[in-house]
Amino acid sequence: MSTFRPGLAPTLVVLALLPVLLGLGFWQLSRAEEKRQLLASADARRIAAPVGIESLRASSEPAHLRVRLNGHFDAAHSLLLDSRIRDGKAGVELLQPFQDSASGQWLLVNRGWLPWPDRRVAPAFTTPDGEQMLVARAYVPPGAAFELKHLQASGWPQLVNQVEAAALWRHLGRNGLPLELRLEEGPAAYRTDWPVVAMGPEKHIGYAVQWFALAAALLGLFIYFGLRKGRENNNEPSTRHA
Repeated sequence: MSTFRPGLAPTLVVLALLPVLLGLGFWQLSRAEEKRQLLASADARRIAAPVGIESLRASSEPAHLRVRLNGHFDAAHSLLLDSRIRDGKAGVELLQPFQDSASGQWLLVNRGWLPWPDRRVAPAFTTPDGEQMLVARAYVPPGAAFELKHLQASGWPQLVNQVEAAALWRHLGRNGLPLELRLEEGPAAYRTDWPVVAMGPEKHIGYAVQWFALAAALLGLFIYFGLRKGRENNNEPSTRHA
């Protein structure tokens, strides 16, 4: 019968790496479940009736909540969110302040994606005049909150890399909600096909399978070389002393 003798160094390596690989696999499975729940919540809210500004303000979980807007755009203070890619093409997202007529509350509305093929020429866009009746969805970025960067004292529209609505309202000296609202498809919107999540559950499951496969391979090699080492030791001729 073969003896299992893996040796001290391989045993220490396996004891160090195996829990890490298994932990990464289970973490990816948990991320997949989080994404499934997020997609289910977004789908449910996508078909729900839009709520008013006060309901949005009172909501503890505003992500993907549909909101009814009635007011006008501020075309003088537009933001162009840089480095947005659609179908492999470079572009920007157009964000503009929008004032609710009933409450006077300011909102930051993302009107969608615009192509920007030539950076020597500023992106062209227009702003609807007068009172607008729109429907948008509240967007809450995953992870850490965005920060407003490279916002200058003058010169609009401004090209920015990241946006935080609350910082914009402080910069403009206005009372506004610290949320981004993404327009649904309509006359005032540009391209609005935002993905709910950047990476779907199936991607996380695929990564989990890879981590578990690496853990299985590591364990298999550990057992194989341990058994082989045991056989080699068993086959060594014994030395007799006179």
